[in-house]
Amino acid sequence: MDQFVSVIIPVFNDAERLKICLAALEAQTYTQDYYEVIVVDNGSDESLEGLIQNFSQAKFAYCNNLSSYAARNHGITLAKGEILAFTDADCIPKEDWLETGVKKLLSTANCGLVAGKIEIFFKNRDRPTAVELYDSVTFFNQPQYIKEHKYGATANIFTYKSVFERVGLFNSQLKSGGDKEWGQRVFAQGYDSVYADEACVAHPARYTLGQMYRKISRVRGVGYEQARATQPLLVYLLTTLSHLKPPFRTTRRKLNQLSQEGRLKNTLQTTQVIFVSLAMHYLGFFAQTYRDQ
Repeated sequence: MDQFVSVIIPVFNDAERLKICLAALEAQTYTQDYYEVIVVDNGSDESLEGLIQNFSQAKFAYCNNLSSYAARNHGITLAKGEILAFTDADCIPKEDWLETGVKKLLSTANCGLVAGKIEIFFKNRDRPTAVELYDSVTFFNQPQYIKEHKYGATANIFTYKSVFERVGLFNSQLKSGGDKEWGQRVFAQGYDSVYADEACVAHPARYTLGQMYRKISRVRGVGYEQARATQPLLVYLLTTLSHLKPPFRTTRRKLNQLSQEGRLKNTLQTTQVIFVSLAMHYLGFFAQTYRDQ
């Protein structure tokens, strides 16, 4: 028999992509009587309740604490299911996403966290921008997250409500990286964390330098704040200054991956990806330096 699952989605505006996400969740192979979709509006400027009411599996909730992790926490308090699944409003779950994710969770002994595949797609599949190419090999590497850092991005994870009861909720004070912080708490409590390639959601690549900069700045900001709080001042300053070194190694690794996947078509495209990599590295650094003033 299927076990009841609560899918939790935080959303801030983004009505058009939310509609696509909810349509995909409406069409799941999982028995509809055994899952609910809790959409937590995190202070949107536009009204989303009417849109959500058009989908039979979806329920509307509101959280005025402007944090995606606070919104997820609020969804957890409302969830009827012992199994919880998380995705984002801009994701498109494959039709068997719930079925395969739940199966992996239930079949793994002492499982605290299943991280599913996040498949990046482009606006124009045959003509991706340099920013899209860079994004596709920079974020959402779930196998690496699980293997090296013991967490999964909340765009695609499965767990049990009892795990949250034991290790605590997401840290709602974090602007980014709350999934990593929580996942590492799960691992520290002795649970296993596993990757499920078959439990897949599609996620759009960031398309512009502005979109990428906002992501990089947010991620770097959390890293710098944690470093300042935990490291002696001299160590922090030396570590910060070391980031002025050009990111040759990581850029080369990204280019090699894109080449192996056959996505780099010519020298111009390669040069553009190198430019994006350098721009994001230094813009992220200077954005944090400005915040420190």
